[in-house]
Amino acid sequence: MDISIAILEGDGIGPEITRAALQVLDAVAEKFGHRFDKRPAPFGAQAYFDHGSPFPEETKAICDGADVILKGPVGLAVERMNEIPPEHRPELGAILPLRRRFDTFANYRPVRLPKSLASFSPLKASIIGEGLDILMIRELVGGIYFGDKTEGPSTDMKLAKDDCSYTDGQVRRIAKVAFDEARKRKSSMTNVHKANVLATGRFWNAVVEDVAKLYPDVPYRSVLVDNAAYQLVVNPTQFNGVMLLENMQGDILTDQAGGIIGSLGLMPSACVGPEKSYVEPAHGSAPDIAGKNVANPYSMIGSVALMLDLCLGLGEEAQAVWDALFAVFEHGTTGDLPSEGKEILSTSEFAQRVVDKL
Repeated sequence: MDISIAILEGDGIGPEITRAALQVLDAVAEKFGHRFDKRPAPFGAQAYFDHGSPFPEETKAICDGADVILKGPVGLAVERMNEIPPEHRPELGAILPLRRRFDTFANYRPVRLPKSLASFSPLKASIIGEGLDILMIRELVGGIYFGDKTEGPSTDMKLAKDDCSYTDGQVRRIAKVAFDEARKRKSSMTNVHKANVLATGRFWNAVVEDVAKLYPDVPYRSVLVDNAAYQLVVNPTQFNGVMLLENMQGDILTDQAGGIIGSLGLMPSACVGPEKSYVEPAHGSAPDIAGKNVANPYSMIGSVALMLDLCLGLGEEAQAVWDALFAVFEHGTTGDLPSEGKEILSTSEFAQRVVDKL
């Protein structure tokens, strides 16, 4: 199979973990007989300084012409970021426009920690139990992040305002994605919301519960977002299965989940749209460790596995990558994780171990 991939390596540790992921992708191509046409393009804070935009027109054209997009984290050191006007910062000038351009409304974030790796978690082994296997599905193109924003003086006072809104269609389509995934996994589906306070929460909840009627075979429950945050710490295994979250709540709780399993370096993600998708690590660009060859590449390599499965329909290839990733952890870890006698691996060494397992 010939597949074109736009490569947006981003900033900070982005280039080095992207190199690690592409090394694994090349091994997949050799093992399974695919050809990946890799098309690099500038994206992020450094792209602003080099090209005047964090999402240059040439990058948009490359993304438009590619089958799928592999994106690294973005952002430079604080003093450099302060030189960028707010509208050109990567969050507002690159990431949100990328999501809007391709309507990547469904964000998949797997939270996986087998019992054998319970030592990675700051929680007690008894709380991790038989292991965590949660698929968090976050709505990605609606809600407060995409609402109108007001900032500055009004007629009688200074104020700031962010509008949060959802349409029936936006909620219904992401709910169907979550229920379909739960049905595929033969698992439960947990709907997270804030219906006791927010009008959008009550609306979200009502639409999701209407969709639930179409899935009588899927065990379903709903939980308030603040209770979900608490329960994720005291009893996370109850959520094994699928969790559905709106945009901002999903942004927060998926990072909390990264803390529960020991590192945001263990949090890959896929952002899936009706026609085009992109994959990315859920963490930031960590400019303080950039170029030191110590960053954990699991999240970027795991994002490649998600790309193979969710975006390209190559399930066997994806499973081979997951198997190789977890096999590496049997004997080695990166420096952000507890080692307990295991070898500490650099970014490049970890990637090479995954390639060797493949």
